[in-house]
Amino acid sequence: MIRIAIVGTGNISHAHVQAYLTFPERCEIVALVDIVPEKAQRMKEKYGLNADVYDDHQQLLSRGDIDLVDVCTPPYVHASISINCLRSGKNVVCEKPMAASLEECDAMLRARDESGMKLSIIAQNRFRQPIANLKALLDSGIAGPVRSAQVDSFWWRGHCYYDLWWRGTWEKEGGGCTLNHAVHHIDMLCWMMGLPQRVTSVLANVAHDNAEVEDLSASILQYPGALAQLTASVVHHAEEQQLIFQCEKAKIAAPFSVYASSSKGNGFPERNEVLEQEIADFAAQLPRVRWDGHTGQLENVLTALETGTPVAIGGEDGRRTIELITAIYKAGTEGASVALPLRRDDPFYTVEGIMARVPHFYEKTVSAQELDGSITLGSSYTK
Repeated sequence: MIRIAIVGTGNISHAHVQAYLTFPERCEIVALVDIVPEKAQRMKEKYGLNADVYDDHQQLLSRGDIDLVDVCTPPYVHASISINCLRSGKNVVCEKPMAASLEECDAMLRARDESGMKLSIIAQNRFRQPIANLKALLDSGIAGPVRSAQVDSFWWRGHCYYDLWWRGTWEKEGGGCTLNHAVHHIDMLCWMMGLPQRVTSVLANVAHDNAEVEDLSASILQYPGALAQLTASVVHHAEEQQLIFQCEKAKIAAPFSVYASSSKGNGFPERNEVLEQEIADFAAQLPRVRWDGHTGQLENVLTALETGTPVAIGGEDGRRTIELITAIYKAGTEGASVALPLRRDDPFYTVEGIMARVPHFYEKTVSAQELDGSITLGSSYTK
């Protein structure tokens, strides 16, 4: 039986609790931590958990009966909590984004390696069938090499979204929609294509004058033989999120769509329905994802702990995503293209360097302890 502590009992933690409760024969939630312990108590009662409640993760460190700590706090403390727990001999799952800087990511990786514990960074969309299929299709080469990619990380958030105490500041949220929303799509893009060679970006805040951070960014990513365009937004109604890859022989996308063209003698396109059917048939026979989203990733972590195998999404995956996001912030701040990988002596390698350079679009004016209402977790990529 794997014994779990959850640190941070805000909105996203409910997806984690529900995932663990799917496997009652394999794991048990034994501790809940929140700086507002009443929130943790409400979670305990809501789910009928037999868990101790604490107001500081430090109180977990001396407990030898906890196998896994699940970090669901605001981003600015992801690194410190994860490092402390790893060093106390506990495996760690950390919500996205992994950390607020590459320096913090590297400190987390060192703590993992020195402790011998496991570290997994949440990127739950890899455990969605359309995304797993898209990755397999690209890897197969059936559509040919990628020539152009379009990544639409479209979300919509009202003005009051940034009233929550930790949102809307570079210090505590670590950034705006590029870091905390597009992180999902940037992980998927990096999983499928790796890091680009260069990044050019524009940052803006067009609708949230109660936040320091950006609510819209547009980036062009240069790969060998390909370009990708990435838009991160919390001003797009309908939240139509998609990843589109224009390959040499066909377009493939999530939500799933395919269109193949062949060249006429004059260079104009002619639809290739035979290849389209081959791609659709290939996708249809791919292995099925057994558990979706957070449940899928956390089940993988449980399996890794039970069998001693590596986690599917590790610290290097989380760091790679932060590296591209950092490059976007650097490019958008300096108004110049940025080469990757970023060096350790780059000013944007540290939180302090980022904080000293990024734009403050507005100043935060409200700091609410809690906001009422349910949350959404983005597209399922099924339609």
